[in-house]
Amino acid sequence: MKPEANERLGAVIAAIDKVNAEDPRTIDVDGKSRPYESVYAGRMTETLSRIYPDASELLQIAARAQHIRRWAIPRDKYPEGREGYNKWRRELRDLHASLVGTIMRENGYSDRDIELVGQFLKKEQLKKEPDSQALENVVDVVFIEHYWDDFVAKYAHYDDDKLIDIVGKTLRKMSSKGHAAALALDLPDETKRIILAAVEREKDKLAAMAKVEMERNG
Repeated sequence: MKPEANERLGAVIAAIDKVNAEDPRTIDVDGKSRPYESVYAGRMTETLSRIYPDASELLQIAARAQHIRRWAIPRDKYPEGREGYNKWRRELRDLHASLVGTIMRENGYSDRDIELVGQFLKKEQLKKEPDSQALENVVDVVFIEHYWDDFVAKYAHYDDDKLIDIVGKTLRKMSSKGHAAALALDLPDETKRIILAAVEREKDKLAAMAKVEMERNG
C-alpha cells in the first residue's frame, strides 16, 4: 500500500473509532469498561486480519465501520417480529453506509470507493462480490466467537431446534472460507455441539453452495 493510501486509511479508521467511542453502552474487557462498539470494531478488524490478511483497503474500512453509531437506532423502536426486525436492520445499514461515506469523502476517497463500501455494509451482491462475502464471513465468525453465549443467555427460552436453525441460517450466508474459520474457533463444547448439529442438518445445502462456489471461482 502506498504511504499516502496508508495515511488516508489510518485517518478513516481513526474517525470511525472516534464516533464509536461515543457509545454510551459499555462492555467489560479484561477488567476494563469500554464503549461497546469500540470493542466490536476492534474484534472485526482483528478477525478480518486473521481470516483475510491481504484484505483490500475498502474491506478494512467496511469491517471497522460495520456497526458505526449502531446505538443511535435501537431495536426496541421497531415492532416485534420479522417485519420490524428487517426494517431495523435496513435502517441500520443505511446509517452505517451514510456515516462512513461522509468520513471517506472527507478523506479523499472517490464516489466509487464510497459506493463499494456501502454495498459491502448493505450485504449487496453477497454471493457474487468477494469483499461483500468476506465481510459477511467476518461478521458471522465474530458473532460466534464473541457474542453467541450472550445471545443464548438472552434467549434462554429457545430450545435446541431453534438454536440449530439459527446457526444453520448463518452458515448459509457464509462461504466455505467462513465455515472453515468458524469451525477452527476454540469454542465451548456446548457451542460446538450446536454448530456441528447445524452443519449436519444443512449438509446438503452447504455442499450445493460449495459446488457453486468452486464453479464460480474456476
